[in-house]
Amino acid sequence: MAADMRLPTIRKTVSLSASAFDRKDLVVPGDVITSDTGFMRGHGTYVDDDKLTASVAGEVQRVDKLICVRPLKTRFNGEVGDVVVGRITEVQQKRWKVQTNSRLDSVLLLSSVNLPGGELRRRSAEDELTMREYLQEGDLISAEVQSVFSDGALSLHTRSLKYGKLGQGVLVQLSPSLIKRQKTHFHNLPCGASIILGNNGFVWLYPTPGQQEEEAGGFYTSLEPVSLSDREVISRLRNCLLALAAHKVLLYDTSVLYCYESSLQHQVKDLLKPEVMEEIVMLTQQKLLEQEG
Repeated sequence: MAADMRLPTIRKTVSLSASAFDRKDLVVPGDVITSDTGFMRGHGTYVDDDKLTASVAGEVQRVDKLICVRPLKTRFNGEVGDVVVGRITEVQQKRWKVQTNSRLDSVLLLSSVNLPGGELRRRSAEDELTMREYLQEGDLISAEVQSVFSDGALSLHTRSLKYGKLGQGVLVQLSPSLIKRQKTHFHNLPCGASIILGNNGFVWLYPTPGQQEEEAGGFYTSLEPVSLSDREVISRLRNCLLALAAHKVLLYDTSVLYCYESSLQHQVKDLLKPEVMEEIVMLTQQKLLEQEG
């Protein structure tokens, strides 16, 4: 049996700026946020001896007189307009249940999906009987949050051609707090693969498709064999995502692309070694700092 042995290496010390240690906006449970009684108490805080105190570890956010603490590690709390990647868990009457990494299963109503062929008409009893032909248990979908119910459950819709059933690719499950909110979460990367960065922490990697037929209505999934080069690119991207997530780097198209470029000098299988992960993440952070500077 082949064993992978690594020699000890000298780790480079990374010099952190003094401001990184003196951040006032990061708190742990029990930290006093303010003793001023003029502020209102928001999520993640409680009042103790007339002092506003943090009840969770996270980032302090102030909106006028309201103070709340956004947890650094939490389940997905969806908002209207969020892009999510989810898995169908149950087919019910006129709706599908979708697992989206939140506290409760999300709901995708039959009236909130495009019919195959893009038909615009009322949903009939026949459509209800053929729901499993559209989506069945285990299928992966991309969708958008349409509304939030009073209990916190999400209502989804796939009424745009960019949403719908997902075909061949790789799902990477990460923390929702690592996904950066942007105008678009669908990116065609120049390396030959595409990525959907779901706000719920589910990231979908797939080969960049050619011209997709618009008549499919979001249910067309290509089952053609994926070439070896595409599979290698997707595997490299997947390992890059895991490296960035392990070092708590915010995920968006630029950071993923810089990490991919930094990893090209290593083999795909070596990217999960701790010292290689640290090296490519440091190179990525340097490129991001140069871009900001």
